Amino acid sequence: MDAMQPQEVKELIDKAQKAKEQAYCPYSKFRVGAALRTVDGLVYTGCNVENACYNLGVCAERNAMAKAVSEGHSRFQAIAIASDMSDQFISPCGGCRQFMREFGVKWDVYMSRADGTYQKMTVEELLPVSFGPDDLSQEKV
Repeated sequence: MDAMQPQEVKELIDKAQKAKEQAYCPYSKFRVGAALRTVDGLVYTGCNVENACYNLGVCAERNAMAKAVSEGHSRFQAIAIASDMSDQFISPCGGCRQFMREFGVKWDVYMSRADGTYQKMTVEELLPVSFGPDDLSQEKV
């Protein structure tokens, strides 16, 4: 899988920022958008969707991944995450990191600021020594 070019990263972050505009977050007022790029170059976006029963909300990252999987795509190249934060990069929550891990550890996560600057890490860097699908087939006692 080829590395993304700077312009492609910018476009992915722009799509995440646009997805953020659709966020449904009446409780936290914390908008998050995500744009997920498959290895085929297709892009799926997602936003956070909150619920009055807080734990039933869906993060933007998981929303985008679920959309891609529901359309038959489960091999990802990168995901960009956007929020309104200007002082720090938006980072995926622990649940999203584990959800990302389901689809491999060697793909990129672009954590951005509101101005479009970003920090790049792999899923493996975000969730080291992780538990994944391969662990289920390990020998058991």
